[in-house]
Amino acid sequence: MSAVMATISEDAMKTAQARPDLRDEGARLGFRLTLPAQILVLFISAFPLLMQLYISVTDWSPLSGLGWWNAWSLWNNFANYTDLAADARFWSALKRTAIVMIVCVPAEFLLGLALATLFADDFPGKRIFYSILLMPMMVVPAVAGYMFFMLFQSGGPVNDILSSLTGSPVTIAWLSDPTLALFAVMVADIWQWTPLMFLILLAGLVGVPEDQIKAATLLGANPWQRFVTIVLPKMKMIIIIALAIRVIENFKIFDTLYIMTGGGPGVATETISVYIYKLTTQDLIWGYVAAIALAILIVLSIVAVLAMRRMARSREVPA
Repeated sequence: MSAVMATISEDAMKTAQARPDLRDEGARLGFRLTLPAQILVLFISAFPLLMQLYISVTDWSPLSGLGWWNAWSLWNNFANYTDLAADARFWSALKRTAIVMIVCVPAEFLLGLALATLFADDFPGKRIFYSILLMPMMVVPAVAGYMFFMLFQSGGPVNDILSSLTGSPVTIAWLSDPTLALFAVMVADIWQWTPLMFLILLAGLVGVPEDQIKAATLLGANPWQRFVTIVLPKMKMIIIIALAIRVIENFKIFDTLYIMTGGGPGVATETISVYIYKLTTQDLIWGYVAAIALAILIVLSIVAVLAMRRMARSREVPA
C-alpha cells in the first residue's frame, strides 16, 4: 500500500513539475500564432504616428514638389512648435473647444444621469420611450448638423416656437450671431450625445446591488441619501468612463459644427478640429498641421491616462 502511495506521489510531483513547462510552451505557441497580427496592428498604429512626427519638424506640404520621404530636406529646427505656441488663432480655437466641452459634457452627464435614474424603474411604455430616447445617437452627425442648421434659420421652427410663446415675431439670426451660433452648436451636441451618456450610466445603475439599497431603506435612508451614499460610489468607475469618452469625443467635434456654421461667422465657432481642417485643405501647410495634431494627441493621451489611473484607484479603494 505504501509503495502504491509513493508511486502516486512521485507521479503527482512529476505532473506538477511538467505543468510550468506546458504553460510556457503554450505561451510561446500563442505568441507565434498572434505575431503576424501584432506586427500588423503595430504597423497600422505606429507608422502614421512616426510619419506625423517626421513631417511635424519640416516645412513639407503637397505644394513643395517633394515626396514625403524627402521631407527631411525641409527640416525647420522645430519651428512648427514655436509657431504653435505663438499662434493666437490656434489658442482661440482651443478656447472655443474647451468652452463647448465644459458646457456640453456636464449637461450631457446630468441629463443622462437623470434619465438613467428614471429608466431604472419600470413604467408603462418604457420600451417605446427607450427606443425614442436612443434615436438621436443613431443619427449621422452630418445629418444632425443639417437638421439643426434648418431648425435655427431665421425663419425656422425655433423662431416660430419663440414667436408663439412671446406673441410677437421673433427673427433671431442664430447662426449669424457670433455668440448665439456657438450656443446653437452646443444644443445640437447635447441633443445627439446625451443618449450615449444615458446608455452608459443606465448600465452602471442597473449593476448596483439591490440588497444594499434595500438595507439602507430599512435603516431609514431617504432616496437622496441612498443615491449619494450607495448608488454614486458604486457607479464611480462607470462615471469616469462615460466622462472620459465624452471629453475626448467632444474635443474632436467637427461634423455637426461644420455643417451648421462652417466655423463662422468669421471664426466665432472655429474649434480646433475645424481649424486643422482649414489648414489642411485650404492653406496646405501640412507640416504645421502635423505639429498641431501631435500636440492634441499628447493632450488627449494625458486625459486618457489620468482617467485610467483614476479607474485603477477606484478599484483599489472599496466603495
